[in-house]
Amino acid sequence: MLLKNRNAVSTTVIAIVIIVLVVVAGGSYYYFTQVAVGPQKTIGVVFDVGGRGDLSFNDMAALGADNVATQQLGCASSNPAPCEQFLTSSNSNDYVTNLQKLASETNPPVLIVAVGFLMTDAVNQTSKQYPNQNFAIIDGFVPGHANVLSIQFRTDQGAAVAGALAAYATSCYGGSKVGLVLGIEIPVLWTFEVGYKWGVSWAYNYSQTHGTAINVGAPGSKPVVYQYTGSFSDPAKGEAAATAQFNQGAVVSYNVAGSTGNGIFTAAQKLAPSGAIMGPPFGIGVDSDQDWVAPGFVLASQMKRVDTAVFQSAQLSLNGSFRSVVSKNGGVLTLGMSSGAVAISTVNDVKTFLQIAASSGKSVNATKITGQIQAMRNAVTAKCGDIYSTANTLATMIKSGQVTVPYVLTQTAVNYWRGRYG
Repeated sequence: MLLKNRNAVSTTVIAIVIIVLVVVAGGSYYYFTQVAVGPQKTIGVVFDVGGRGDLSFNDMAALGADNVATQQLGCASSNPAPCEQFLTSSNSNDYVTNLQKLASETNPPVLIVAVGFLMTDAVNQTSKQYPNQNFAIIDGFVPGHANVLSIQFRTDQGAAVAGALAAYATSCYGGSKVGLVLGIEIPVLWTFEVGYKWGVSWAYNYSQTHGTAINVGAPGSKPVVYQYTGSFSDPAKGEAAATAQFNQGAVVSYNVAGSTGNGIFTAAQKLAPSGAIMGPPFGIGVDSDQDWVAPGFVLASQMKRVDTAVFQSAQLSLNGSFRSVVSKNGGVLTLGMSSGAVAISTVNDVKTFLQIAASSGKSVNATKITGQIQAMRNAVTAKCGDIYSTANTLATMIKSGQVTVPYVLTQTAVNYWRGRYG
């Protein structure tokens, strides 16, 4: 009897031990399966001076990161923040520090994006220190690094469409010249210069057999008046250059000078008839959608879609093809109109920018601004016909490969095209 009770007790103890082990094992299994999910993947962005709210490259990079976070990393569209790491540079001394801070994390971002060519040296240095980390730089060129993708834009293509639009508007409003204000004379600006002049010539040739022929851009006429101001940060120089061009018969002047070129919009407003709420004269914006800067006086903007560049480079990093693309393309990813990374602004683009501005704390009257821009475009179309659609025809031809815009990066080539177009 005693033996039987002892057996019963032993059986009970064994059963309890088994239960405890099962519970502990189950808990351990649950714990380790939870940990195995791993930390949240992120995308890192180092902004140039100004950070978010600049309504330019920084904001477009942030928009691209938002799209990466919600479409590729699994964060909710209402809250992409857990999938993003943003650092703002107060000055150029912060570039290396910010890049190193992200790259040195225990769980670093899947990609670190440096916004702007000014970070070229910083990316060059940091990418050597962290060879296992992928980097992308907007508008910079860091060759010879397996972990760096230098993102370039076919600005010649966007400039060509801007030139076509400018030629049609100039002819419609009785002008004889087309203006162009540039910053420092460097090779990348040659792509804008020649692309713009080519677009003016294309517009003249196309108009001779499609719709009403225009009188701007005829062969040998050299209709583009242009000036390299030597600065990207002096609006007064831009205003002076644009004023001179408008006084020479230009109806439109194209900004390829950063904030210097913003002086074009000031000049247009000052030279318009007293009380006018829209041009002529007009400016054409660059890099981002600048239509909102002087609504009614900006005919359109030639945009670099930095958001598209961020999204596509992150996609390469996530699908494992980042380094093979770097190797295959000499470290450069060139994006143009066919990828949507270069485009001419629409009113819907303006709305997107104004939403970004509002979310960054800026006080904007989006309804008023978009109304002014739409009214100006309606007035231009009523007088000149749908020249925006004609400009988009050129964009479509570029995307399909039906026409090829000259992509000029050497002194010899730019001299040739200047001899042809002035």
